[in-house]
Amino acid sequence: MSNVYLNPRVAALFVLGFASGLPLALTSGTLQAWATVEQVSLRDIGFLTLVGSAYTLKFLWAPFIDRYTVPFLGRRRGWMALSQLLLGVSIAAMGLFNPSHQLGVIALLAVFVAFMSATQDIAFDAYSTDVLRAQERAAGAAVKVLGYRLAMIVSSGFALVIADQWLGWNGMYMLMGALMLACAIATFLAPEPERVVSAPHSLREAVVAPLLAFFKRPEAISILVLIVLYKLGDAFAGALSTTFLIRGAGFSATEVGTVNKIFGLAATIIGALVGGGLMAKLGLYRSLMLFGLLQAVSNFGYWWLSVSEPNLWLMGAVVAIENLCGGMGTAAFVALLMALCHQQFSATQFALLSALSAVGRTYLAGPLTPLFVEHLGWSTFFIITVLLALPGLWLLWRKRHIILALDASSH
Repeated sequence: MSNVYLNPRVAALFVLGFASGLPLALTSGTLQAWATVEQVSLRDIGFLTLVGSAYTLKFLWAPFIDRYTVPFLGRRRGWMALSQLLLGVSIAAMGLFNPSHQLGVIALLAVFVAFMSATQDIAFDAYSTDVLRAQERAAGAAVKVLGYRLAMIVSSGFALVIADQWLGWNGMYMLMGALMLACAIATFLAPEPERVVSAPHSLREAVVAPLLAFFKRPEAISILVLIVLYKLGDAFAGALSTTFLIRGAGFSATEVGTVNKIFGLAATIIGALVGGGLMAKLGLYRSLMLFGLLQAVSNFGYWWLSVSEPNLWLMGAVVAIENLCGGMGTAAFVALLMALCHQQFSATQFALLSALSAVGRTYLAGPLTPLFVEHLGWSTFFIITVLLALPGLWLLWRKRHIILALDASSH
């Protein structure tokens, strides 16, 4: 099992996953923390979550990525490199403004960052689906999620410490832009897929054929509903988690950042690698069920924090458990999405499926979480997040035959 992680096809996904994960927090949790420190209202902070709409709507331009090829680095890597270069510049540009005076400008830049990040994700998800052999999917998904979640820690926990103690918020955003530009090197060095599939012959074919191919599957609608529901509880718990730890639980930005960096980092590494190993043994269905249950139960940690006096060790344990369970759940979820894709249309199909998974985070959790918190308080809200995870697990159990069939076809 250890050899598969050193395979160039799998190993490349670590840095590329890191590049994929870096922008998300910079337009969500970290931006929330900056706005919170600058005394922006809770309602305005809540609306900043709508910046993430690009992640939900990316299926609209995914056929364009499937149909057309950038004139360097091949069908997938060209788009990845172009996106990474533009992301580096635009993330750095966010550091030229301040949310207390120029929230509108920062929000517009954040929208552009989210758009380019979603474009990078379209190409990267298609690349990882195309480049991995069927037996490498569990390890590939784990390494991809590991890189992604490490980037989330760097751009959230580590970034808060840098902003608070060293460079200030503006300098931190410029540093993150430079880090994104450095990640582009990995795209130039990554291997091409062994089996090259020709692009669709027209934009119309790139739009229509992936949908027809997907909806020919038995119970396609059930699969789509499962994708929306599987991480719903996780989405609500994470929507204002940074604001909760600072404003609700009473920790400083440095404390939140340090704990995220140390405990979150260790738990993410363990979660992704253990998740990949367990998936290879348990198979896709049992992994999705086990990791989904753990993901739901881990939200009780935030409830415990909300009813306790501020305690750094308790926060460390909660953050570690959440990262551990969340990393495992996401690894299994990514493996599911890969298994559902057809290589010729992998950009469009993966974008459609992952965009659906972001519906809960962007259109439900983002706008509704501030309302729930204002009316119910933090402690009741976190209990509700556990309950919101249950419909997805029930549907997974009801439709287990579909997942078991996918598992069988990959062996």
